[in-house]
Amino acid sequence: MAPPNEGNSPMLRRLLPILVLIPGLASAADPLTVFVSVAPQETFVSRIGGEHVRVQALVKAGQDPHAYEPTARQVAALADADLYVRVGIGFEEAWMPRLLAANPSMRLLDARDGIAVRPEDAGHDHGDHDHDHDAIDPHVWTSPARVRIMAARIREALADLAPAYAADFAAGYEGFVADLDALDAAICARLDGVEKRRFMVYHPAWGYFAEDYGLEQVAIEREGKEPGARALTAMIEQARRDGIRVIFVQPQLNPAAAEQVAQAIGGQVAVIDPLSGDYFANLRRVADLIAGAEES
Repeated sequence: MAPPNEGNSPMLRRLLPILVLIPGLASAADPLTVFVSVAPQETFVSRIGGEHVRVQALVKAGQDPHAYEPTARQVAALADADLYVRVGIGFEEAWMPRLLAANPSMRLLDARDGIAVRPEDAGHDHGDHDHDHDAIDPHVWTSPARVRIMAARIREALADLAPAYAADFAAGYEGFVADLDALDAAICARLDGVEKRRFMVYHPAWGYFAEDYGLEQVAIEREGKEPGARALTAMIEQARRDGIRVIFVQPQLNPAAAEQVAQAIGGQVAVIDPLSGDYFANLRRVADLIAGAEES
């Protein structure tokens, strides 16, 4: 009799080649490796994929995604990735060809597929900016309705890559969408009755959120440029006309211009982060701040 630690049984040795050929079974213990651009997407993929995915956002907390450059370690890690979910944020245009070259077999999913996009900063012109009116606003994830569409694309991509777990991905998707619907209802209720529908931001990251809920963002920064003196004066006058008391800024950017406007109108600066990975709590907080600005 062979010692217990010597090899496999004859039956198991015969079955191994067959088991390896069964789709999805050979890699059953290995989660899919998924890369995304920003932290909110990491939340989406994790909720849908559950234990069957390992997700990593390239842009970390506090970093500016428009000017970001992936590290050598991240590029090396992408060589083993199964899927990249892009969203159209600044650094992708320059870096995506290089990231795909590092792993030609990696699947690329554009999260904007099937989503109605909007022009970047389609608000008011204060006179001393040259605008690129063809630029697309990449911050689609600030709209729960659009994230719902995005989630369906993510579920499909994961199921294509790991069909053995399609039912689990479907269940994760259904739970995620139910939470999105509850979030949408909560935001609608919180903003119901708000009369001042304009809010002022430093960086125009909330256009999709505004479009969803009948609001209008007025941006201080345009296309990465701070306003000149004439534009800043016009914004201060507009803020006074509109009764704006709070200027929203995001933690990745210099708030100096926002603080100048707030000081001129006797208002305040509040931090809201479109890149927060705590997606549901973050959007509820944004709605609270917009509604609360009118109540204060």
